[in-house]
Amino acid sequence: MSTEPDTTPALVDRIGDGLSRVATAMRTEAWGTAEAIGLNPTQLQILTFLIARGRSGMRVKQIAGYLGVSQPTTTDSVNALLRKGLVEKRPDPSDARALSVATTPAGEDVVRQAGRLASATEDAIASLSRLEQQDLLMHLIKIIRRLQTAGTVAEQRMCVNCRYFRPHVYDDPKAPHHCAFVDAAFGPSELRIDCGEYETAEPDAQRTAWRIFNRETV
Repeated sequence: MSTEPDTTPALVDRIGDGLSRVATAMRTEAWGTAEAIGLNPTQLQILTFLIARGRSGMRVKQIAGYLGVSQPTTTDSVNALLRKGLVEKRPDPSDARALSVATTPAGEDVVRQAGRLASATEDAIASLSRLEQQDLLMHLIKIIRRLQTAGTVAEQRMCVNCRYFRPHVYDDPKAPHHCAFVDAAFGPSELRIDCGEYETAEPDAQRTAWRIFNRETV
């Protein structure tokens, strides 16, 4: 069976249209969720991003890169969160001259509150079988990786970009990969798109790991 991507225009258009509709539904839900807790979607996204990065915080430039928006726009949202007491600024552990932004306990409470609100999109994904969910995750990783290499999105903290990732080192189809950070095997359903322990692999190492991950000839 051919592993070459199918670039049939009509099929690509239909898939693109489908993704657009899902994205629209997710944006609508994001607005509803954020408004229910007194925020806007960008502010809620910043809080969620910061919590995923731990208590050390992130610089405004890093937050802007993750969101894919300008630094002034990010600064406005961060300032709004500061006024609400949901984030705080503290010395950056990697550079005492710089400041990082981190969530406060109140900010963490807001994100937990948002997580308890109903999501039709999550329900729709949960209605898929485990195998369908796993396949969807794999396809999303491939799309995101291609967008990243094209420069359309910033580098993503995915397993497949990480220096700790060892693809297909085990014969067990349920756990073929290895994470050198935790020194443990893991399976396709455990692949992460955004990992707090992520460290960027060198470009050549990324390309090699990606080819092995896709079962291509290295």
